[in-house]
Amino acid sequence: MKKIFLAFFTCILLANCGGDAQKIIAQEPIPDLYDAAYTQFEKENYDEAAEKFLLVETQYPASEWAADALIMAAYSQYLDNDFAGAILTVDRFMRFHPGHKDVPYMLYLRGMCYYRQVSDVRREPGMSVYALQQFQQLVNRFPSSPYTKNAKNKINILKNYIAVKIMYSARVDMQKENWASAITKFQSVITDAPETVMPAEAMYRLTEAYTAIGFPEQANGYAEMLKLNFPDSDWAKKLDK
Repeated sequence: MKKIFLAFFTCILLANCGGDAQKIIAQEPIPDLYDAAYTQFEKENYDEAAEKFLLVETQYPASEWAADALIMAAYSQYLDNDFAGAILTVDRFMRFHPGHKDVPYMLYLRGMCYYRQVSDVRREPGMSVYALQQFQQLVNRFPSSPYTKNAKNKINILKNYIAVKIMYSARVDMQKENWASAITKFQSVITDAPETVMPAEAMYRLTEAYTAIGFPEQANGYAEMLKLNFPDSDWAKKLDK
């Protein structure tokens, strides 16, 4: 009994006399924390709102408020253009709440974080590919979600965008007479992005590329493919000029 009392007394001393080495930090009640976070959100102080929502989740990770706090934190970060922070918060949500009813929304939000960072067609298509993956995952996993229709529209936009980037890179290869690389890229547009606006031009460019390297049979094959699939396109009409 004496040893137990001594151990307890030692803990009291460490807690009260340890200075900065050990401090007891009192937790605020969840409703107060959440209200403070939401107040900042309504004032459009999104960085402060995100910080406070995250505090709710870190202090009370097992509470029923935790998942909603992460959702609001991620959305606040998104509105603050802190896309990297929002993606990390969504990742945390997915890790700890994989069966939550708002998983479709969080997939959509993560996709939008990448989508908002899509830029110049002359750059590598990294962000557009990441965004496409998120929206495609949403469509595949949750076809009846209210966010799926919008995700499908974004998928079409992104596929065209990626195809445009590949076409730009392939044209540059042609100018440098890097024929093998150009041909591979044009062929990938025909195979991987048939629903976009790019395949007609890709077929035309392939006739040019194969003609330039002395393969008339392959060039004629792509010319016939272009006439068959896009007979009324400007690219098909250029073949006869």
